[in-house]
Amino acid sequence: MIIGKKKFDTEKQGYIMGILNVTPDSFSDGGHYNELDAALFQTEKMLKEGAAIIDIGGESTRPNHIKISDEEEIQRVVPVIEAVKKNFDTVISLDTYKTPVAKAGILAGADLINDIWGLKWDNTMAKVIADSKVSACLMHNRREMDYTDFINDVMADLRETMDMAKEAGISKDKIMLDPGIGFAKDLSQNRLMMKHLSRMKEFDVPVLLGTSRKSMIGLTLDLPVDQREEGTMATTVMGYMAGCRFFRVHNVEANYRALKMTEAICNQE
Repeated sequence: MIIGKKKFDTEKQGYIMGILNVTPDSFSDGGHYNELDAALFQTEKMLKEGAAIIDIGGESTRPNHIKISDEEEIQRVVPVIEAVKKNFDTVISLDTYKTPVAKAGILAGADLINDIWGLKWDNTMAKVIADSKVSACLMHNRREMDYTDFINDVMADLRETMDMAKEAGISKDKIMLDPGIGFAKDLSQNRLMMKHLSRMKEFDVPVLLGTSRKSMIGLTLDLPVDQREEGTMATTVMGYMAGCRFFRVHNVEANYRALKMTEAICNQE
């Protein structure tokens, strides 16, 4: 898979996507990196620790988050995208489901649009991605948790997303999918999704796993958000073994090390 100018060999190698939230209210690191210098410092740190992609987000997507206007989100992310692009040779992902924000981010230099609604929030998003020829991470989500056959319903939802991408002209080699841990799923469903991650191979595109510090880990281990690293690392290891190749995390160093160890064992001949 090529994202921006970089080629990602997803047959055997996994990659870390480091989270850079330029928001005041994200559930884990809200307010830490919404000043430009702090954002650049954190980017440099994550790249040194092994991040291959920096995922910049301007609106929190945690449960009950405060929605902001397109203009405010653009004002938060565009200067950071431009500064990261100017200072570092790295791939930039923009975490947004809003077309105007995606357009502005792509103009600023984003290489990938990370859409938590899998093209289904805004019916113009698919065309913007197709026309700009950037890559896309398309996540499973739905407005109502009215499943009848959970795993098969998730697969059907993702097939709809893939069909929308194809119809809009997004090249298949520009797409990765995300099973959407923590979105429109309760605790048991999140764990079921983790258990059946290998089903994602049906789509024949790379898979991104985003579990970092999420409530699935907190509820399972009865731990607050700042004590969920081991749980996150366990999901990274399981994710790689199930076929996931991109891992969106807060703690780059710990997950990078866990991933490299898992890779070395799995690929030993």
